[in-house]
Amino acid sequence: MSPLTRLATRVAYGAMQLPRLAWYAGHGYALQRLAAEVKRRESNEAPPEKRWDGDNRAPVLSQSRLYGDMADLMARDLANVEEGLYPLPADHDGSLLTRIYRSRLFFDDLPDVHRRRKERRHDEVLDETTRGKRPDYYLQNFHYQSGGWLTEDSAQRYDTQVEVLFKGTANAMRRMALPELYEIFKGRDQRKLTLTDIGCGTGRFLDFVKQAWPRLPVTGIDLSEPYIKHARKHLRRWSRVRTIVGNAESLPLPDASQDAVTNIFTMHELPPQVRRTVIGECARVLKPGGRLVIVDSLQRRDVPDYDGILERFPQNYHEPYFESYLDEDFAHIAKTHGLTHVRDEPAFVSKVMVFDKV
Repeated sequence: MSPLTRLATRVAYGAMQLPRLAWYAGHGYALQRLAAEVKRRESNEAPPEKRWDGDNRAPVLSQSRLYGDMADLMARDLANVEEGLYPLPADHDGSLLTRIYRSRLFFDDLPDVHRRRKERRHDEVLDETTRGKRPDYYLQNFHYQSGGWLTEDSAQRYDTQVEVLFKGTANAMRRMALPELYEIFKGRDQRKLTLTDIGCGTGRFLDFVKQAWPRLPVTGIDLSEPYIKHARKHLRRWSRVRTIVGNAESLPLPDASQDAVTNIFTMHELPPQVRRTVIGECARVLKPGGRLVIVDSLQRRDVPDYDGILERFPQNYHEPYFESYLDEDFAHIAKTHGLTHVRDEPAFVSKVMVFDKV
C-alpha cells in the first residue's frame, strides 16, 4: 500500500468510525444520566444496586485504560484493512432515521429493563404460548430486555443495545474473526468454500464476511424467527446467503460439509452442557482441515485487569450462564470432539478462540 493510499484509507476509516463511536458514546452518556436520576429518586426506597464499581472484589479498570484499549482495538481493525485481510468495513447501520428509530426503541425499553433488574424478573417470555417451542434455557429475558429473543422489537433494539454496552466497538470485535478466516481461505476459490455462522442473530457478522468474500456461500442459523427475519433484510444486498431458523444443538447440515464455522457472542449465553453439544455439532459439520472461530467475552485471568468488569457484568444484565463461561475450558471441550486448539487472541473485552479439525 502506497503512502498516499494508506493516508486515504486512514482518513476514510476515521470518517466512518469516529462518528459511529461518538453516536454510541452519546447513548452511553445519556444512559448514565438516566440511571443517576433513577438512583436519586429511589435512594430513600432501598439500598443502591451493586454496579461494576460497587463491591470489594476485583478492582475496577480505570477509564483511561478502558478507552486506551478501545483505541488499540480500532487500531488493529485499521491495520487489518491496511494489510489487506479485509476491505474497509461498511457497518450498514442504516439511515439516520433508521438509527433514530432504533435508538427510540432502545430508550423506550429502559424503564421495563430497570423494573426487571430491580425485581430480578427474567422469565416474562416463558408462558403458555412459548413453552415447549424453544429450549427452556432460551426462553428468558436475557439482558432483562423486553421480548427476550422472540420479538420484532427485540431484533430492532439488539444491535443498539450491544453497541451501547461496548461503546461502539461491537462490530470491530466481530471483525477480529476475519483474519482467522483469511488464514485458511487465502489463495482458495471462495466459490467452492462454505461457511456457517451459528447464532447469527441479526446478521452483522455475516455482512462483514460477505464484504471480504462476496462470492462465498454462507449460511446463518439462529433459533429466533424475528432475528432471522431481520438478518435476511440486512443481508439482502448479497447473493449466496442462506438463513435458517434452527438449533445449533442439532445443526441441519451434513457431516463434513463446512470449511468454517463461526460463533459470535453466543457461547456465554449457553448452559455448560449445551456448549459441549454445540461444539460437538460444529466439529461434526466441519471438513477435515476446517476451522471453528468463536468470538466471545474475555474469560477470567485472560487479562487480569478486566476481571473486575467480568465479575460485575451479570449483576446488571441477566446472564445466567456467564459465571460458568468465565472458567470454561474450551480447549478441552474442543479436544474431546476432535478439534485442535490453535490460539486465543484478546480483543478489548472480547477474545477470539480458534480451533482446527485435523
